[in-house]
Amino acid sequence: MSFAAETKKELTQLSSDPAESRHELMAIVALASTVTTIDGRQQLAIETENVATARRIYTLLKTFFQVQPEVVVRKKMRLKKNHVYAVRLTGSQAETVLEDLGYKGAWADGPLAPNWVVSAEDALQRAFLRGSFLASGSVNSPGSPSYHLEIYSPNQELGRILVDLMNSYDLHARMTPRKKGFIVYLKEGEKIVDFLNLIGAVRALLKFEDTRIIKGMRNQVNRLVNCETANMNKTISAAVRQMEHIRVIQNRGGLESLPEHLREVAEARIRHPEANLQELSKRLGGRVSKSGLNHRFKRIEDIANGLRMNPPKH
Repeated sequence: MSFAAETKKELTQLSSDPAESRHELMAIVALASTVTTIDGRQQLAIETENVATARRIYTLLKTFFQVQPEVVVRKKMRLKKNHVYAVRLTGSQAETVLEDLGYKGAWADGPLAPNWVVSAEDALQRAFLRGSFLASGSVNSPGSPSYHLEIYSPNQELGRILVDLMNSYDLHARMTPRKKGFIVYLKEGEKIVDFLNLIGAVRALLKFEDTRIIKGMRNQVNRLVNCETANMNKTISAAVRQMEHIRVIQNRGGLESLPEHLREVAEARIRHPEANLQELSKRLGGRVSKSGLNHRFKRIEDIANGLRMNPPKH
């Protein structure tokens, strides 16, 4: 089961008071339903690919409206061929539900966005966000290369309300067009954790945080290892160049031709070819600093380059 499916399953098992459950159902109807007229009778169909969400919708409709929803299962023919669960109400049952939820006559150009939800009390706003995620939300596994949570909206107005509602909790939500609708999304791991907390997905939150911490530690270790490797490569490359310069001097006139202070560091490098400057300074009893060593090796390089440019005449 994917992380998103686990999160939705957890949300469907939460208990809440009637007002919160009603707002949850309002969001689900707004985001995941269609209303059609068949033989002069309205039909309300709420579709989802998540079986736990379908069960939750069925239970909420029966609990609040004493209706008898019909559940239809069909197989999606594209991509992974997931099952699609449609919870349907027809005729007076559909009209009763839509009117009670404030959506009567709202489907001429798609669901009517419930503007009032932005000014509702905190618990009801959280319930609406929970229903929104159940209806059309998705979240990447916390172990994925990037963090991403999104909620699909069939129209821009409803998407904008979701953005405003989420940002009232400082979630940094954004919206972008997607196929025939819009997606409201979060990209920051910390904000996704905050959202999961808002909608009551505590187990998902803990799993997300655990994985995020481990992932962060692993990335930190990798950065440290990469940094250490880079420093080691830099040290080795510098030592190899220094040895090459020293060999040129050895072959052209011997180290005896060098001033005493340069000959000292050249002989130290020959004895300790793998040492970095700090280690080499310690080998010399701390009499020469790293900066002093670097300066002396630069002088040795200049002398070696001079010998290369002026080879001995035979």
